[in-house]
Amino acid sequence: MTTVEEVQAALPTSGSDAVKARGYWELIWIRLRRDKLAIAGGVFIILMFFVAFIGAPIAAKLLGHGPNEQFFDAVDADTFLPVGPMTRVKTPDGGTTLFILGADSTIGRDLFLRLLYGARTSLEVAVFATFFSVFVGVLFGALAGYYRGGVDTVISRLTEMVMAFPALLFIIAISATAGEQLNQITFGFLAPGVFTLVLVFAVFGWFYPARIVRGQVLSLREKEFVEAALMTGASDWRIVKSHLIPHLVGPVIVYSTLIVAANIIGEAGLSFLGLGIQEPTSSWGNILSRAPDYYLTQPNLMIWPGLAILFATLAFNLLGDGLRDAFDPRKTS
Repeated sequence: MTTVEEVQAALPTSGSDAVKARGYWELIWIRLRRDKLAIAGGVFIILMFFVAFIGAPIAAKLLGHGPNEQFFDAVDADTFLPVGPMTRVKTPDGGTTLFILGADSTIGRDLFLRLLYGARTSLEVAVFATFFSVFVGVLFGALAGYYRGGVDTVISRLTEMVMAFPALLFIIAISATAGEQLNQITFGFLAPGVFTLVLVFAVFGWFYPARIVRGQVLSLREKEFVEAALMTGASDWRIVKSHLIPHLVGPVIVYSTLIVAANIIGEAGLSFLGLGIQEPTSSWGNILSRAPDYYLTQPNLMIWPGLAILFATLAFNLLGDGLRDAFDPRKTS
């Protein structure tokens, strides 16, 4: 019969044969890196942030003009159409500058630079709106699921009211009344109009994460570790903060990536309709709004902003799908 000492002696204790324990986040990374599409989406997102916030000013410096500068020679004198890609345009000082993707319209602005700065605007709206909507949603969802009873009833009814409210009518009303004043709130670093869309998306986006978190907390509340914390005299706030919310990190991260993609599309749609980012501030939506005027003569004006929106949302969705699988403990490591 094998004794305990013999079993322990047979187990590797050092060197290359030693068994290494894997932590929670290490296992998640191992599962995530197997998903090549998710990794590609994550790399694209990192590059997009780099290009939007670092590459855009560098490109403007190298080209010698900004995204809002107008050039009369950027419009063809014979056809009255915006010039095409890789066109040299005369500058007011007598020199020339290169329009890599051509002009954005008959206004004569650089489409390439407006795409880069439009990426900054779209990402600011999407990321900040996601942060605030998820923060409020997690807070309300955790309170409703933990306390249940009257607190759950009030938050659930509030959630249903927000879900039923016509968001588009609210956006139109804000745009017609306080839109001009709200658009000027930039806090010194945001593009004009970003604050308004962040406010709208946060107000009408928190109920989705709230419902998800509420369902998770209702299940977690019955677990033994919560009962043990109650027996030790831990306060409700400490249980929610230290014992429940850490278990929600995975679902919240996954859902946040999907919300970012939805907010990018939402900003582009509202700006396309003239209800979002206003000229001359660049965004993918208001760039695309001018493209239908030239879809037969200059289809590239529709292709470039359309591809930017497509690849950005696809990258976040691919990363979100990969994270969802990586956080699933049933996946083998």
